[in-house]
Amino acid sequence: MSSSFSVGRRELLQWAAVAGAGMYLPGIASGQPRLAGDPFTLGVASGSPTHDSVVLWTRLMLEKDQSPRLSAQPLEVRWEVAHDEKFSRIVQSGSAPALAELGHSVHVEVQGLPSDRWYFYRFLLGPAVSGTGRTRTLPAADAVVSRLRLAYASCQRWEHGHFSAWRHMREENLDLVMFLGDYIYEYPNTGHAVRVPTGGWVTTLDDYRQRYALYKSDANLQAMHATCPWLVTWDDHEVQNDYAGGTEGLSGVPVSDFAARRAAAYQAFYEHMPVRASVLTGALAGLASGAEMRIYDRLQYGRLASLYMLDARQYKDVQVCTRDGKNGSSTVNPSICPAWGDPARSMLGRKQERWLEAELGKAASKDSHWNVLGQPSLFGQRDFRAGAAQVFWNDGWDGYSAARTRLTDALQKHRVANPVLLGGDVHENWVGHVKSDYAQAASPAIGVEFCGTSITSRSGGNEKIAQVLAENPHFVFADSERKGYGVVEFTPKRLMTTLRVVSDVTREDSGIETLAQFSVRAGRPLVEKA
Repeated sequence: MSSSFSVGRRELLQWAAVAGAGMYLPGIASGQPRLAGDPFTLGVASGSPTHDSVVLWTRLMLEKDQSPRLSAQPLEVRWEVAHDEKFSRIVQSGSAPALAELGHSVHVEVQGLPSDRWYFYRFLLGPAVSGTGRTRTLPAADAVVSRLRLAYASCQRWEHGHFSAWRHMREENLDLVMFLGDYIYEYPNTGHAVRVPTGGWVTTLDDYRQRYALYKSDANLQAMHATCPWLVTWDDHEVQNDYAGGTEGLSGVPVSDFAARRAAAYQAFYEHMPVRASVLTGALAGLASGAEMRIYDRLQYGRLASLYMLDARQYKDVQVCTRDGKNGSSTVNPSICPAWGDPARSMLGRKQERWLEAELGKAASKDSHWNVLGQPSLFGQRDFRAGAAQVFWNDGWDGYSAARTRLTDALQKHRVANPVLLGGDVHENWVGHVKSDYAQAASPAIGVEFCGTSITSRSGGNEKIAQVLAENPHFVFADSERKGYGVVEFTPKRLMTTLRVVSDVTREDSGIETLAQFSVRAGRPLVEKA
């Protein structure tokens, strides 16, 4: 992961500040470089918004016949933010570095913007001009807000279908997208592939860069990135299936140094996502030595909602009682797994748990109408076996039940208003109630949960769904066939969730329909079919 020069965290943060201020970047190649093609083929994106700032992203793709000197040096990319799509009313403009060490990715942290406004943005390099993106700032923390409309989505495996869901999402009139993990998959291919990915198993920095570039070449995904800002977290496939913290999972070709693989994957995630430079807590050298990449955060959407993006993979304790003593996941009978209820085990890591409880306390004091937790997996207990015996999946929250109880206890302790859990990972739609104690059927609901299906990734079908629903009555709806996304509209009095599913994920021109709708009234954690 090295190049001809080294970039530390201080330099990254300084460059982010300088780029956001539109100042001259010393030591960066500028002028009008001669390019052999369009450098903006991966599109543009925005994310990490606040009430007065937003991150703008692109990554330059230089043609292979470019001069080695141009490909290896940092380049100065110009950027513009405007009130109008024709860029006749510029709000801010400046220059940003595209560093070879970071794959010529660009992260501009635009500061000092008025709150609750929509903007247009673009990048320029020499005569080349990127496509136009649309982004926004959030309302001020104390602003009275009448509506928030966001989509949640996850799990987009290239081989399993076309990304037509993103094309339809553009018509949803969204304020934000929450992407909840598995943006890429590290596999080389699959049986009955709808389209075949380039490359083999993804294990090195160059492999991860190429896989992200493949996914971002999809026109529908690019267009949705350019439509509104995204909030992003990851799950396992951004690195390797079923890895947990610093422990590798069990899939693919073996690697001699999993820490190096994880560091390469985390760097590639940074290079391709609209996140702030501050997430690299120890810069690139820090990733290689095990420093965290801090992606969990809270955003305030006026007085209407607090939005929490959680990381349930980087700090996760290893799964217990996986069959045959292997790494990774499996279903487990907890009665024969002594470590199952160990209170020391954590899904989020104790540092993130403490941070989250502190933030929930702050939100309670500010009386946010809704508290929305975006995280990568199904939260509620899901017993797969009928009757008294139980079988759970050990990679999700069921495998970390003590940690789940700590979170539900924190929600109750701080009297957090209207908790809403959004999740992904399982490639299925699950809708239900967050319980104070899943072991007691009569325990009260303290929040609601909407776990989303995948954009494309396959699932097992609905043959056993009715049985699992009957065994887990805190869930009111499930579907294991259809692919798509969810849209949640929040108002001060209620939320409305719409499950949107494509007709045929194998068709690029697939249509879309509504699978189901649900409403929840503020102050009453009860999911009602709309």
